[in-house]
Amino acid sequence: MRVDIVGGGVAGLSTAISLKKLDERISVNLYEKHPVIAYNHDGRRCGEVFFSELGNQWIPEGKSVFNSIHQVDIVIGNKTYYEKFPPKNTPTFMLNKPAFIRQLAEQAEKYNVNIQTNMRITKVNQLSSDVIVDASGCPSIIKKSLNLNHGLRGLTYQETLSDCNWFHRHRIIIYYFGKVGYYWIFPRNPEKREVNVGVGLLKTRKISLPNLLHSFMKKMKVTGNPTYHAGGLIPLGLQPPFQTSNILFVGDAGVGTFPYLGEGIRRALISGEMAAECIVSNNLKSYSTELMKRFYLWDFIGKFGIKASKIASLISEEAMFFLLHRYFDFVNSQYNLKY
Repeated sequence: MRVDIVGGGVAGLSTAISLKKLDERISVNLYEKHPVIAYNHDGRRCGEVFFSELGNQWIPEGKSVFNSIHQVDIVIGNKTYYEKFPPKNTPTFMLNKPAFIRQLAEQAEKYNVNIQTNMRITKVNQLSSDVIVDASGCPSIIKKSLNLNHGLRGLTYQETLSDCNWFHRHRIIIYYFGKVGYYWIFPRNPEKREVNVGVGLLKTRKISLPNLLHSFMKKMKVTGNPTYHAGGLIPLGLQPPFQTSNILFVGDAGVGTFPYLGEGIRRALISGEMAAECIVSNNLKSYSTELMKRFYLWDFIGKFGIKASKIASLISEEAMFFLLHRYFDFVNSQYNLKY
């Protein structure tokens, strides 16, 4: 069997590695559009926080980790929700994401995955394998070429600041505001006291994200030296269809991010594993069913919260915060449910 994977990010590499682990006889070709895998613009186009699960196989190692995260603060109006993790056994990391992708690429190469860089795939007819896995991100290249629908999407913008006065090595902070969006302050490289500070909101909002972020930074008195910026689309929740013919969609092209927090690295890794299992068992149609079993509950909860918050924000910021408080009270009470 031959499998072609479009995209050399987290989802594409987890699919490739999982395939070879399950059946080393499978021929796996991975196509990356950039000249260099991992160390490119797309390699850092996210907040770089990884909410892992204890005991899984995708633990970042060495230079792939900047910091372990011991506390998450979610600030909604005058109320703050705290999630604390034991320092010696935390499942949450602040990644050096390009280094983590490189870690996965080296692992894939050890399994004899054929990685081809500087290969831009734009149409399905460029490929002739038994199975195609689209891990091209958001927007999905293959879905666009086939005129397939996509799910709910948002927009993000982020800046990296060195020598930042808000650097707290083991804590990440998320602020929600009354336009159905959120800001984040995540610690990055401790040697440079780097921070990723960003903003995300629904795509339907016609607002300048850089201006919005700079206003937030001024209000919170966040200072530092800008060294990097990135932005773009973010898939909010599941992005059906997940499979068509011999094509499976993984990562941002399929499973998307957790709707209300924007976390997508863990979901990308899991979707790659699930796709590989369906391919090896020669049951591609089961992929959609398995994804829905794994992610639908929190997808429904998250998207319902987003849509309700959008309506509440039209009334007032107070109404928006009231709804968000009820939402996170519920989330905390159901925290044992997988998302």
